[in-house]
Amino acid sequence: MNRDDAGDLLAFLAVARERSFTRAAAKLGMTQSALSQIIRNLEERLGMRLLNRTTRSVTPTQAGERLFASIAPKFSEIDADLAALSELREKPAGTVRLTATEYAASEIVLPALTKLLPKYPDIHVEIVIDYGLTNIVAQQVDAGIRPGELVAKDMIAVRVSPDLRMAVVGSPSYFAARKRPRVPQDLTHHNCLNLRLPTHGGSLYAWEFEKGGRELNVRVDGQLVFNSAGLLLDGALKGLGLAYLTEGHVQPYLSGGKLVRVLSDWCPPFSGYHLYYPSRRQPSPAFSLLVDALRYRGK
Repeated sequence: MNRDDAGDLLAFLAVARERSFTRAAAKLGMTQSALSQIIRNLEERLGMRLLNRTTRSVTPTQAGERLFASIAPKFSEIDADLAALSELREKPAGTVRLTATEYAASEIVLPALTKLLPKYPDIHVEIVIDYGLTNIVAQQVDAGIRPGELVAKDMIAVRVSPDLRMAVVGSPSYFAARKRPRVPQDLTHHNCLNLRLPTHGGSLYAWEFEKGGRELNVRVDGQLVFNSAGLLLDGALKGLGLAYLTEGHVQPYLSGGKLVRVLSDWCPPFSGYHLYYPSRRQPSPAFSLLVDALRYRGK
């Protein structure tokens, strides 16, 4: 592979990842027309179309999807190896990209960064909010933070929080005209705030319950659907319906009387948040420092 091919493949990865020539060109620091010409030249050399272009969207063809799946992990490994060379510097440096839920980012990552970053001004951290199970290799993300039970077995996992519990909550004004649910099945009579997940075809998140060894997944219904836990919380506080959120997310509002909790006996603890990353990844000093700062040591 010559240098031109490497550069063209990186350009293709940027467009396929961003699904936009405009955004990809901005990230690559070039004009949209120059980027379009690079992709055309690459397609001509390969003798096949890699991207479907319309006035509104850019999507990989079948060949493009196959090429992306094949080369994205390889370039990600090269980036990781280059980042590891920062060990030769006197001070740890570089950018670490994490994917996490809103709650994990706010309550776990940011408190750790307030202690870490002032000591290491050359370390930069990018946090991508995502509720799906991000392919961190293909998306060139260094690590993800998810509940331990969701982390793949081939990943290195580091616990970054205690065990978690979910909570079903509503405002006092919401319950003023409604009976409180006593069992999960009662939720069918309530206006519930749904969360739409980016994975599994954008399906709505099923509320999970367990009691006495009996597990229930309830598909709730309601007038509002969000893709943000912050908006779920805001909707519950405004009396628009019941929300299903992490206990720590709602605890301040329960203590202050702004929210009321129900079905707590159906929400047992489960595995806490873990930071996960590929076992073959060569950690950079910056990444290792961040992992150590996030590591849960108990209380």
